[in-house]
Amino acid sequence: MASVQAQSMLLASASDPSMATRSQLWTENLSMRLICKDCKEDPPNLVEDFAAGDTICGSCGLVLGDRIVDTRSEWRTFTNDDQNNDDPSRVGDAANPLLNGSQLQTDISFTGLGSGRSRDLNRAQNKSTHDKSTKTLLAAYKEIGAFCDGLSLPKNVSDTAKHLFKVVHDKGAFKGKSQETVIAGCIFIACRQCRVPRTFREIFALTRVPKPEIGRIFKSLEKFFAAQNEEKKKAAEAGGAIDLSNPDFNSTESTTPKELCVRYCSNLSLPQQCNIMSQEIAKKLESIGSLAGRSPISTAAACIFMASHLLGMGKTAKDIAPVAGVSDGTIRNAYKLIYGEKEKLIDPAWVREGKVDIKRLPAA
Repeated sequence: MASVQAQSMLLASASDPSMATRSQLWTENLSMRLICKDCKEDPPNLVEDFAAGDTICGSCGLVLGDRIVDTRSEWRTFTNDDQNNDDPSRVGDAANPLLNGSQLQTDISFTGLGSGRSRDLNRAQNKSTHDKSTKTLLAAYKEIGAFCDGLSLPKNVSDTAKHLFKVVHDKGAFKGKSQETVIAGCIFIACRQCRVPRTFREIFALTRVPKPEIGRIFKSLEKFFAAQNEEKKKAAEAGGAIDLSNPDFNSTESTTPKELCVRYCSNLSLPQQCNIMSQEIAKKLESIGSLAGRSPISTAAACIFMASHLLGMGKTAKDIAPVAGVSDGTIRNAYKLIYGEKEKLIDPAWVREGKVDIKRLPAA
């Protein structure tokens, strides 16, 4: 729109020289500087007196401008002066997108030193602004934050889980399910969304929600979020708009052994070389299909078992079992199945460069 107006002005000025002269007179010159007309110092010595709203020459005292806007804060805070819960801020916290409402209400504070009337006003205000929905959301967010901290998950996982829970809460879905079950499902999906997958067993150990229940709520939540995305797209198309934004929810894929190898190697304090090698073995296993149908946990543990022995770091099945959360017998059984495919899994370049020694592998 601005370009069309500019072109029309150029055409009009070309036909009318007087109009071109007027437009040049009113063009803002950004290279102009304010200097004192008496002192004519360059660079000028200007002082902004915010109390009076004037711009003054610091050398001769001549007033050069008035009604300037004070852009500073309206208070000064000192550490020693912040006593008796005296907060000079008048703006409050930023709006939280995870909560409902405008969040612009005024809070009436009350301290132990206040009068009885201020206490009554505080109670009356709390009753009038009491929102059960917001209280439920805050309690759920606190629980999600505690669970994510227990698994040492990054902040984006916690924020994603809170957002997913808010979508479920706003739609009033899964009312027959307990809040803990829905929270467990939201955390599990958020982990997959943020590429830091966790297993059902780990979520169960954290939330104490049974694994079958986590699996059921996970499938139900995925269908629910996918349906919400479809409704949003149809509404955008019906309104004649094109939804170019990223969807709030992307269908997740099953956790692969390669993704688990990274975390397990870190917990076992194995070097980066062993981490990369175990991931390569797990990637080749997907194409070979030797452990098709087995849990990715046992597959990742078997890959780490093989890689550690190839590099001479010899982690036993008992060492890996507590980290992976499976028994050492399960790891040995998975290793027996991939041992027969060792020629396909081990890159010949590793042997030529002397990085690994196949003879170090224990017999199946």
